[in-house]
Amino acid sequence: MRLIDLSSAIDASRWEPEPVSHEIVTPAEGAAHMAKEMRDHFGLDFDPAELPDGELLSIDNLSLNSHTGTHIDAPSHYGSRAGYGDGRPRTIDEMPLDWFHRPAFVLDFSGVPGPATLTADDIAKELARIGYQPRPMDIALLYTGADRFQGTEAFFTDFVGLDASATHYLLDLGIKVIGTDAFSLDAPFGHILRGYAETKDRSVLWPAHFIGRDREFCQIERLERLGELPRPYGFTLSCLPVKIAGAGAGWARAAAIVED
Repeated sequence: MRLIDLSSAIDASRWEPEPVSHEIVTPAEGAAHMAKEMRDHFGLDFDPAELPDGELLSIDNLSLNSHTGTHIDAPSHYGSRAGYGDGRPRTIDEMPLDWFHRPAFVLDFSGVPGPATLTADDIAKELARIGYQPRPMDIALLYTGADRFQGTEAFFTDFVGLDASATHYLLDLGIKVIGTDAFSLDAPFGHILRGYAETKDRSVLWPAHFIGRDREFCQIERLERLGELPRPYGFTLSCLPVKIAGAGAGWARAAAIVED
């Protein structure tokens, strides 16, 4: 058995549409901070020089949103109401963990130039090509090759997403989690808005997300290295989301578990 890391890093040095800050408190700074806090709050005096090398522990302070790096969108991300159940979409901390440790398959659309939108016919043809019939609760992964643009503005503008028919097609198979190596499961924002400007058809506005208002499912966005998977199916994906109370998404460390 081997593990293939499919996660993209949270990296403050990369370009992001939303700012990311990463402040590193060094072990020496951590020692001084601890000594001050103990003195101010508990009246205890301690000289950091007594510690080995004058160091305690490092601390990382980050400011970012929950959609930075590889993450999982919860149903509550898609809107404030749900057309199923009790009408309240679940947040990431409420999702069942067994959704995120499942057999998976990958569909190769890396040869499709972006920006573009995939249809149900595209999904069906690729499934026929690899000779796989998905089972309910499988995790579907879209290899678009967009991860090569990670850290650049092109990652936000040049990728391939799903239209409504493609999203419904996968959900009709019983799939609850769909992943992509692109910035979004939908097509790029500019591509969507240009299409709407031409047609005034509201159905082209973020269909892969808005379908989630009436059908409960999750998305994994910003995966990497899907092209390194040795086969299109016959592996397990583990992608447990971080448990953020009340959040519409949670970061995930995604890995393929491959039996050799």
